[in-house]
Amino acid sequence: MIEAADFRNAMSFLTSAVSVVTTADMSDRYGFTASAVCSVTDTPPTLLVCMNKASSSHSHFVKNKILTVNVLSAQQEHLSKAFSSKMTAEERFQQGVWTELETGAPVLEDALVNFDCEIDQIQEVGTHTVFMCRIVAIQQGQQEQSLVYFNRAYHHVGLTEIA
Repeated sequence: MIEAADFRNAMSFLTSAVSVVTTADMSDRYGFTASAVCSVTDTPPTLLVCMNKASSSHSHFVKNKILTVNVLSAQQEHLSKAFSSKMTAEERFQQGVWTELETGAPVLEDALVNFDCEIDQIQEVGTHTVFMCRIVAIQQGQQEQSLVYFNRAYHHVGLTEIA
Protein backbone atom coordinates (compact mmCIF):
# COMPACT_ATOMS: atom_id res chain seq x y z
CA MET A 1 0.00 0.00 0.00
CA ILE A 2 1.24 3.49 -0.84
CA GLU A 3 1.43 5.84 2.14
CA ALA A 4 -0.20 9.27 1.82
CA ALA A 5 3.09 11.03 2.66
CA ASP A 6 4.93 9.10 -0.07
CA PHE A 7 2.22 10.03 -2.57
CA ARG A 8 2.38 13.73 -1.61
CA ASN A 9 6.19 13.71 -1.88
CA ALA A 10 6.06 12.15 -5.35
CA MET A 11 3.31 14.55 -6.49
CA SER A 12 5.46 17.54 -5.49
CA PHE A 13 7.45 16.82 -8.66
CA LEU A 14 4.40 17.21 -10.90
CA THR A 15 4.53 20.84 -12.06
CA SER A 16 1.11 22.49 -11.92
CA ALA A 17 -0.35 25.83 -12.91
CA VAL A 18 -1.65 27.78 -9.92
CA SER A 19 -5.25 28.97 -10.04
CA VAL A 20 -7.71 30.72 -7.79
CA VAL A 21 -11.08 29.01 -8.19
CA THR A 22 -14.11 31.13 -7.31
CA THR A 23 -17.86 30.90 -6.97
CA ALA A 24 -20.67 33.23 -5.88
CA ASP A 25 -24.27 33.16 -4.78
CA MET A 26 -26.75 35.97 -4.27
CA SER A 27 -24.92 37.39 -1.25
CA ASP A 28 -21.30 36.20 -1.05
CA ARG A 29 -18.17 35.22 -2.98
CA TYR A 30 -15.92 32.27 -2.17
CA GLY A 31 -12.60 31.01 -3.48
CA PHE A 32 -9.61 28.76 -2.94
CA THR A 33 -6.15 28.19 -4.41
CA ALA A 34 -5.89 25.09 -6.58
CA SER A 35 -3.21 23.25 -8.46
CA ALA A 36 -5.42 20.24 -9.27
CA VAL A 37 -7.05 21.60 -12.44
CA CYS A 38 -6.78 19.99 -15.86
CA SER A 39 -8.35 19.82 -19.27
CA VAL A 40 -10.73 16.91 -19.93
CA THR A 41 -11.96 17.42 -23.50
CA ASP A 42 -12.50 20.19 -26.05
CA THR A 43 -15.87 18.81 -27.20
CA PRO A 44 -17.57 20.13 -25.15
CA PRO A 45 -14.81 22.27 -23.58
CA THR A 46 -14.48 20.81 -20.06
CA LEU A 47 -12.15 21.17 -17.08
CA LEU A 48 -11.69 18.94 -14.06
CA VAL A 49 -11.24 20.77 -10.73
CA CYS A 50 -10.45 19.05 -7.43
CA MET A 51 -11.35 20.58 -4.06
CA ASN A 52 -10.69 19.37 -0.53
CA LYS A 53 -13.98 18.58 1.21
CA ALA A 54 -12.57 20.13 4.42
CA SER A 55 -12.42 23.58 2.76
CA SER A 56 -14.63 26.13 4.48
CA SER A 57 -16.21 27.10 1.15
CA HIS A 58 -16.73 23.54 -0.16
CA SER A 59 -20.50 23.48 0.38
CA HIS A 60 -20.92 26.74 -1.58
CA PHE A 61 -19.26 25.30 -4.70
CA VAL A 62 -21.48 22.19 -4.48
CA LYS A 63 -24.64 24.29 -3.99
CA ASN A 64 -23.88 27.04 -6.54
CA LYS A 65 -22.82 24.67 -9.37
CA ILE A 66 -20.76 27.45 -11.00
CA LEU A 67 -17.11 28.37 -10.77
CA THR A 68 -14.37 30.31 -12.50
CA VAL A 69 -10.81 29.01 -12.79
CA ASN A 70 -8.56 32.08 -12.68
CA VAL A 71 -5.12 30.93 -13.84
CA LEU A 72 -2.56 33.14 -12.11
CA SER A 73 0.21 35.04 -13.83
CA ALA A 74 3.74 35.18 -12.44
CA GLN A 75 2.94 38.50 -10.74
CA GLN A 76 0.00 37.10 -8.74
CA GLU A 77 1.71 34.86 -6.18
CA HIS A 78 0.26 37.03 -3.40
CA LEU A 79 -3.25 36.03 -4.53
CA SER A 80 -2.38 32.35 -4.34
CA LYS A 81 -1.18 32.86 -0.79
CA ALA A 82 -4.25 34.92 0.17
CA PHE A 83 -6.70 32.32 -1.14
CA SER A 84 -4.92 29.51 0.70
CA SER A 85 -4.70 31.45 3.98
CA LYS A 86 -6.99 31.79 6.99
CA MET A 87 -8.26 35.16 5.69
CA THR A 88 -12.00 35.63 5.47
CA ALA A 89 -13.60 35.45 2.02
CA GLU A 90 -14.13 39.20 2.14
CA GLU A 91 -10.44 39.83 2.90
CA ARG A 92 -9.36 37.49 0.09
CA PHE A 93 -11.42 39.33 -2.52
CA GLN A 94 -9.91 42.67 -1.46
CA GLN A 95 -6.61 41.37 -2.88
CA GLY A 96 -7.53 41.75 -6.56
CA VAL A 97 -9.85 43.43 -9.04
CA TRP A 98 -12.87 41.24 -9.77
CA THR A 99 -15.53 41.25 -12.48
CA GLU A 100 -17.74 38.51 -13.91
CA LEU A 101 -18.48 36.81 -17.22
CA GLU A 102 -21.43 34.50 -17.96
CA THR A 103 -22.06 32.59 -14.72
CA GLY A 104 -21.63 35.38 -12.17
CA ALA A 105 -18.65 33.66 -10.49
CA PRO A 106 -15.84 36.14 -9.70
CA VAL A 107 -13.35 36.69 -12.54
CA LEU A 108 -9.90 38.01 -11.65
CA GLU A 109 -8.78 40.86 -13.91
CA ASP A 110 -5.23 40.47 -15.22
CA ALA A 111 -5.20 36.70 -14.73
CA LEU A 112 -3.33 34.70 -17.35
CA VAL A 113 -6.67 33.22 -18.43
CA ASN A 114 -10.15 32.82 -16.89
CA PHE A 115 -12.39 29.81 -17.51
CA ASP A 116 -15.99 30.54 -16.49
CA CYS A 117 -17.81 27.25 -15.92
CA GLU A 118 -20.99 25.46 -14.99
CA ILE A 119 -20.43 22.36 -12.87
CA ASP A 120 -21.99 19.42 -14.73
CA GLN A 121 -20.86 16.52 -12.54
CA ILE A 122 -19.73 16.17 -8.93
CA GLN A 123 -17.99 13.10 -7.56
CA GLU A 124 -16.46 12.49 -4.15
CA VAL A 125 -13.11 10.69 -4.14
CA GLY A 126 -11.48 10.20 -0.74
CA THR A 127 -10.80 13.57 0.89
CA HIS A 128 -11.69 15.55 -2.24
CA THR A 129 -14.58 16.42 -4.51
CA VAL A 130 -14.03 16.30 -8.27
CA PHE A 131 -15.99 18.83 -10.31
CA MET A 132 -16.47 18.30 -14.07
CA CYS A 133 -16.92 21.81 -15.37
CA ARG A 134 -18.31 22.80 -18.76
CA ILE A 135 -16.68 26.03 -19.90
CA VAL A 136 -19.19 28.69 -20.94
CA ALA A 137 -16.81 31.66 -21.35
CA ILE A 138 -13.06 32.24 -21.66
CA GLN A 139 -11.14 35.47 -21.14
CA GLN A 140 -7.45 35.61 -21.93
CA GLY A 141 -5.20 38.18 -20.27
CA GLN A 142 -2.16 40.01 -21.54
CA GLN A 143 0.38 38.37 -19.22
CA GLU A 144 3.23 36.34 -20.69
CA GLN A 145 4.44 34.40 -17.66
CA SER A 146 2.56 31.82 -15.61
CA LEU A 147 2.80 31.01 -11.92
CA VAL A 148 3.49 27.30 -11.37
CA TYR A 149 4.06 25.14 -8.32
CA PHE A 150 6.89 22.59 -8.33
CA ASN A 151 8.76 20.86 -5.50
CA ARG A 152 6.74 22.83 -2.89
CA ALA A 153 7.75 26.23 -4.27
CA TYR A 154 6.43 28.83 -6.72
CA HIS A 155 8.20 29.34 -10.06
CA HIS A 156 7.62 31.49 -13.15
CA VAL A 157 7.48 30.03 -16.65
CA GLY A 158 6.77 31.54 -20.03
CA LEU A 159 8.13 34.09 -22.41
CA THR A 160 11.13 36.08 -21.27
CA GLU A 161 12.86 38.96 -22.97
CA ILE A 162 16.28 38.33 -24.45
CA ALA A 163 18.70 41.21 -23.88
